[in-house]
Amino acid sequence: MNAPDSPQALAARSDLPDLMKAMGLKAKVASALVARAPAAIKNKALLSLAGLLRSQTAPLQVANAKDVERAKAAGLAAPMVDRLVLSPKIIETVAVGCEQLAAMPDVIGEIIGMKQQPSGIRVGQMRVPIGVFGMIYESRPNVTIEAASLAIKSGNACILRGGSEAIESNKALAALVQQALTAAGLPADAVQLVPTVDREAVGILIAMPQYVDVIIPRGGKGLIERVSRDAKVPVIKHLDGNCHVYVDDPCDMAMAVTVADNAKTQKYSPCNASEGLLVARGVAADFLPKIGTIYAAKGVEMRCDAESKAILQTIRAEPVEALLRDATEQDWYEEYLAPVISIKVVAGVDEAIAHINQYSSHHTDAILTRDHLHAQQFLREVDSASVMVNASTRFADGFEFGLGAEIGISTDKFHARGPVGIEGLTSLKYVVLGNGEVRV
Repeated sequence: MNAPDSPQALAARSDLPDLMKAMGLKAKVASALVARAPAAIKNKALLSLAGLLRSQTAPLQVANAKDVERAKAAGLAAPMVDRLVLSPKIIETVAVGCEQLAAMPDVIGEIIGMKQQPSGIRVGQMRVPIGVFGMIYESRPNVTIEAASLAIKSGNACILRGGSEAIESNKALAALVQQALTAAGLPADAVQLVPTVDREAVGILIAMPQYVDVIIPRGGKGLIERVSRDAKVPVIKHLDGNCHVYVDDPCDMAMAVTVADNAKTQKYSPCNASEGLLVARGVAADFLPKIGTIYAAKGVEMRCDAESKAILQTIRAEPVEALLRDATEQDWYEEYLAPVISIKVVAGVDEAIAHINQYSSHHTDAILTRDHLHAQQFLREVDSASVMVNASTRFADGFEFGLGAEIGISTDKFHARGPVGIEGLTSLKYVVLGNGEVRV
């Protein structure tokens, strides 16, 4: 039987609705101020934040170490602990992201598609901030900076609710964001971090349409399914990162081996790591032993169809046989986030596309090929948010795409799809310019 909540916990929980309502109201007020801020002021805040991140790297790592130690003591899985780490390299990456955003054009207020109508009026669309977005995320504390910096550049306010496992890191990062906002003359309330780890805060945040205009969940499937089910606010989401690499016939064999290795093993925990490997029958006998040897050396378990397993069993290296498994139907759908990959031999590009469209999560899929027509067919017919030719799926990232940062990767088909950067956090409204025209 669970122990009853303490009086202090009950008191805190009873205050939670008031806390969330107050944060929502502050965000709404701040959003109007940020929306009309000049580009120079927003850029000043971003550059100030980049400087603070660099100068405060050591204190940030002290805060982060508390989260990492607590996660290890709690027995959190290694890939999840890896996501928690706020290394100097990661801090530098988000600092550069802030600078990259500051250097980008300000799209707010931009008018597109202006056309003269027969009545004499001119009709176009203006890009405007969404208003207030709520961000719910797990593990990675760098998301705090990515979300905050994109909110600033896009003229929005945001309410951030990070995972309990990264609370100390997120508090330290959010304090720097508010310091940078204040230094630039913007309201500190434009970026707020929910200070409690109580999960009930999520339920309240996603049911405040009077304050919050859109919710962006970034985390495990359970979190995203819950938010999608219970939200009373529009949601931008993706459920899984079941990404594929398809090795075509013909391909550059050396390049295919390098890219397939990188897509899987450069880092196992991100949602853009490859989870499925499809190989054209015409190159399978040559390609699979090469990549299988590399995967085996790195301890990657290979869940294979019968044809790929038969080829991989010809490798004489001792570890290979121990790492081969028979794939089940569920394996084709699986997002492992671990040193595990599903492998299947296919007849060619048509079967590869059909497999991907049936089993993938429509996140990111890549073809490695020397055939231009196959590449074009793959780009047209694979129904995913990012589709790549001769490149690792690990590039499916807002920073790598030149967006400065990303707030997540959307596999939805409306409003925003793929890495969600500045434009994904804006809306379009119609504007009409006239000279006294009246409708008859």
